[in-house]
Amino acid sequence: MQEKTELLTTVSTQLGLNINRSKTKVMKANKKNNNPITMKGDPLEERKTETEFTYLGSTINKNGGRGEDVKARILKARVVFIMLITIWGAKQDTKRIQNFIKESLCRILHLKWTDKVSNITLWKWTKQLLIENEIKKRKWRWTHSGNLKKPSPVRPSHGTPPRPGKRRRGRPRNTWRREKGKQKR
Repeated sequence: MQEKTELLTTVSTQLGLNINRSKTKVMKANKKNNNPITMKGDPLEERKTETEFTYLGSTINKNGGRGEDVKARILKARVVFIMLITIWGAKQDTKRIQNFIKESLCRILHLKWTDKVSNITLWKWTKQLLIENEIKKRKWRWTHSGNLKKPSPVRPSHGTPPRPGKRRRGRPRNTWRREKGKQKR
């Protein structure tokens, strides 16, 4: 470890970088060698192996800290998710945001309050989603759900309008492919 530290200091000085000795700490886990590690002749401060510390979001201790690190990351994600649930579930805030968006759209379209335009027609003109649907969409994105259901599903059109009433029981006599084949002939 001493050789690696010396190599680090020589390469960093060649590149014009200075290593801060007060920020550089040494942590020995399962140590066989008790010699202090030095940098330019000065010994570096040793961290006690009993303590844990966080480095770049990961918890490090003498055993590696994998179990504690996983627990800490799950806890952090749970806290963030709970914070987002309070935002997603706020009806009053949703109504305020929806009203602000409506007022902004009316200003953009130069609509006066005397022009009686319903909310539904305003959303159709601007092709905007309701804020509730937008929040649901972002919630699904945040939870990494790839299959988003649209608010109004579009059914595929096969060229023939749907027949009124119910279909008869049993197997249909003609399939869609056979009917299309008859129409082409």
